[in-house]
Amino acid sequence: MGESGVNPAPSAGLAFGDASQVPADARLECKICWWVYDPAEGDPVWQIPPGTPFSALPAHWRCPQCDAEASKFLRLDA
Repeated sequence: MGESGVNPAPSAGLAFGDASQVPADARLECKICWWVYDPAEGDPVWQIPPGTPFSALPAHWRCPQCDAEASKFLRLDA
């Protein structure tokens, strides 16, 4: 949380849809439902193992909460 007690604001999105530009340890937030993809946790709904970076998610992967495409995710500031 930031100094004001508010979560940090999302920064740049997926570099014009290019997930390969996202650092391997970056957490990303769905801009539709605010679900956070954390590579350290993976995604049990889609059977994505912990340690999987966002750039390595399969092309068919979607937000497990709202079914949004991966392109709808924004990188969270560290």
